[in-house]
Amino acid sequence: MKPSGIITLTTDFGTADPYVAMMKGVILSINGAAKIIDVTHEIHPGAVSQAARVIRETYPFFPAGTVHVAVVDPGVGSGRRLIAAEVNSRWLVGPDNGAFWPALKDDENALVIELTEARYFLPHVTPTFHGREIFAPVAAHLSLGVSLRKMGKIVSDPATLILPEPHSDGNALFGEIIRIDRFGNVITNIPSMALDRFLGRAMPCIEVGNLAIKKLSRIYAEEEKGKPLALINSSSLLEVAVNMGRACEYLGMDPNEVIGTVVKVTKS
Repeated sequence: MKPSGIITLTTDFGTADPYVAMMKGVILSINGAAKIIDVTHEIHPGAVSQAARVIRETYPFFPAGTVHVAVVDPGVGSGRRLIAAEVNSRWLVGPDNGAFWPALKDDENALVIELTEARYFLPHVTPTFHGREIFAPVAAHLSLGVSLRKMGKIVSDPATLILPEPHSDGNALFGEIIRIDRFGNVITNIPSMALDRFLGRAMPCIEVGNLAIKKLSRIYAEEEKGKPLALINSSSLLEVAVNMGRACEYLGMDPNEVIGTVVKVTKS
């Protein structure tokens, strides 16, 4: 596979500290022509499931040969493996803690390697910053065309991750909130296909907290300014929003505490 020269970064580091800049410095010291893209550094600290969803949603939109580095690593320094994987003509680099599992499931021919060849690491590896000393240099070497197979041994049992899926119970479809975006939109784990199968030709009644919405809108502007609505968003997921407002505030939710809140859909 020919490298694209692009390396993306997804972390829970935030931007107030120098950690992300250090990783970029390492990458550019090895491949000065690398194009580094920040996906996000605002994953909730240690939230592997959130990182997994972001990676799965993002990686297919980049060119073949892109290297995706994800460092959400609450087990840093422990016995968890360090891996890189080739998935659908892209590379994924990070800890083997399940964050890559949803993406790995996309490709039955995915190749996963445990990173054991120290020549592709920095000379000094600390116990607490493998993002800088292992994952960043490995990504840089991949972006220069170094073969993944040279970096270690094949892994046949990468860590799995069970993400909550929507389920039907009687006459209701239950999902949960997985993210509040910058605009305050409440994003659920209910995909459009699951919603269509459940509803058939019926109209929905979508319940979140004390709010009930009895139709699906196509765009935000279908409702009056300040009014709540539900629609299928650009990721094909059910979303609750407020036209020109913030749904999380409308619902009285703290964006840092609502993940996992139940969403109920019935037929009306």
